[in-house]
Amino acid sequence: MNPPELRKFLVPELVFGAGARHLAGRYVKNFGSNKVLLVTDDGIRKTGMVDEVCADLIQTGISVEIFSEVMSNPRAENVMQGADRFRTAGCSALVAVGGGSVIDCAKGIGIVSSNNLPITEFEGVDRVIVPPPPLICIPTTAGSSADVSQFAIINDSGRNVKIAIISKTLVPDVALIDPETLLTLPSNLTIYTGLDVLTHAIEAYVSNASSPLTDLHALEAIRLVVKNLGPAVKSPRDLSYRSGMMLASLHAGLAFSNASLGAVHAMAHSLGGHLDLPHGECNALLLDTVIRYNYSSAPERYDDIGEAMGFPVKTAAPEKRCAVICDGIRTLRESLGVTATLGSLGVKREVIPVLAEHAMHDVCMATNPRNPKKEEIEALYESLL
Repeated sequence: MNPPELRKFLVPELVFGAGARHLAGRYVKNFGSNKVLLVTDDGIRKTGMVDEVCADLIQTGISVEIFSEVMSNPRAENVMQGADRFRTAGCSALVAVGGGSVIDCAKGIGIVSSNNLPITEFEGVDRVIVPPPPLICIPTTAGSSADVSQFAIINDSGRNVKIAIISKTLVPDVALIDPETLLTLPSNLTIYTGLDVLTHAIEAYVSNASSPLTDLHALEAIRLVVKNLGPAVKSPRDLSYRSGMMLASLHAGLAFSNASLGAVHAMAHSLGGHLDLPHGECNALLLDTVIRYNYSSAPERYDDIGEAMGFPVKTAAPEKRCAVICDGIRTLRESLGVTATLGSLGVKREVIPVLAEHAMHDVCMATNPRNPKKEEIEALYESLL
């Protein structure tokens, strides 16, 4: 066995389990802050979770300013508005209660607050010079894993493109991962975010920056999604299935945060930025098509994924294994009701060159196992119209 390559592995302090969300006040106190900006959205506010967290914070002696103007696929304008609120309210820490959009927006608010520059200036890798203020995340979806990752995805509406910001300074200080927050998650979001978890894990496992450390988490995430996603949709109040999906999201986040992603996410970011489509749905529709394109560049890795998903890969002839995996993944998403085409979602053939151009410049494309040409990405999009 050859000596392993040097690999860095970043992870926040985390607490996993029912009731973890009630620890926010204790952690804010530990950071020496007496006023926080609580970042959330209107949907989460209606569940009562924000009121619970606010009560815990206030009981600990922490003042709270609420910023709930976060949109799905958060815009740069959201971030700048939140950063202005953070400064004018005199806050010194951030608490994010929500899914990936909320947590990414909170990360952006922290970047802008500490660096005093527009959020669009930080696109790319390791461009955040001054670390953001303390950030405590309470995820309410089992999908984005933004609560443990060094990624933030922000929609630059001026260019109609999602930008990826990657920096070790964006790993939250604390993640309070509470499966009870999923009990009110609608079925469509359960499905989209769950398939996002699967995509994170698959792309991390085949990434050209993967390592034995990330492989363990990626494969376990895949197994947990297969075991728990369908039952979580059918029995949304069953905490055991919700816990399984939250654990899957955690494992996938630890994997992709440290191994990065690939063409599925690069293409999905382009779709989401240009047409404001749901990220998890875009990933789900792209996944089997991109695997078919990538397979020859990492066949053994994809076979491992197929085995982890329970597909009869090793008993299939080598020339049929790719089809077994791709067909199995397509059957899984269709069984969950994800059957749209890109055309039915509003994608027009004439915008495909623009979508491909944006995807080619996405930082996630750098770790895809196969190095595509723009024309090949265009062909992949067209095949899904």
